[in-house]
Amino acid sequence: MKKWFYTPILALLFILPTNIHAQTDPDEMGAWYLYVFNTRFKKDSLWGVQGDIQHRNFNIIGDLQQLLIRGGITYMPKESPLKLTFGYAHITNGTPGDIKESNVENRFYQETSFPIKLGKGLYSNHRFRYEMRLMENQDFRTRYRYGLFLNIPLNKIVIEPKTLYLSLYDEIFINGKRKIGDGKTVPFFGLNRLYGALGYIFRKGLKIQFGMMRQTTNNFGKNQLQLSLHHTM
Repeated sequence: MKKWFYTPILALLFILPTNIHAQTDPDEMGAWYLYVFNTRFKKDSLWGVQGDIQHRNFNIIGDLQQLLIRGGITYMPKESPLKLTFGYAHITNGTPGDIKESNVENRFYQETSFPIKLGKGLYSNHRFRYEMRLMENQDFRTRYRYGLFLNIPLNKIVIEPKTLYLSLYDEIFINGKRKIGDGKTVPFFGLNRLYGALGYIFRKGLKIQFGMMRQTTNNFGKNQLQLSLHHTM
């Protein structure tokens, strides 16, 4: 595909958050700590497993926002860049401040992702995800997500071990079923996540990223530091 095809997509994704009249979250900066893993059942298998563990905080550390544990079975068709995933996530949601109340969400998801190299030194990945959400004290909910991920090597031409790279992504969340019970509804637009980070590849299958994400809803925005370790086995 031609590079110009992605220009309007990039423009839409990176301009979108500025078009939402959001107020800055009065709380201090938050932080997310992530471990992301991916493996195949055996070297040449079309089947595998992927998942992540995320400890999200309202502040830098100590005030739990979410503990997310997620895993899925993956399938990569022969001679295709697609990766198909079906998985499950268990999420514990905390409350800000000294109140330690929490609630649990059980989430099933289906996902399709595929990489596209846009040009020399520009790598993209596109991810479409459909989520089925079972949340305490709410009716069954659904959500649609699209994420565009970009990696740009900085000290080399290609991304390989010992490469320092720039990582960018934008992800849009759209609510499906909007009625959640007791006469309550959620908006069509769920949230937007805009992220930028520096990454380093230690060796094949092991890299680290440190950056910041801006999370925006219709009502507020919040900055989150992110430190993530990515492990392909």
